[in-house]
Amino acid sequence: MTAGEDIAIRRKRLRYRAWHRGTKEMDLVLGPYCDANIEGFDAATLDRLEALMNEEDPPLLKWIMRQEDPPEHVDRAFLELVIADHQARISQ
Repeated sequence: MTAGEDIAIRRKRLRYRAWHRGTKEMDLVLGPYCDANIEGFDAATLDRLEALMNEEDPPLLKWIMRQEDPPEHVDRAFLELVIADHQARISQ
């Protein structure tokens, strides 16, 4: 397997995880985000996505809905990209 195949498989796996979170609300946030963006992500950006996706759904949803501030360990800049994407989708 080449590095290109490795990253393609990783993208596919993360896209699947985005759509199969366990809560429909997070599926509808992360699924469309991944569909729209993941093909352009390099390995470092996939790391950032994966770290965010490793968070539990209830707190992650609260951060996305701006009901709570995320803890310090969360990549806030990346979270803001996900939030902006979600807000743009729901305002259409």
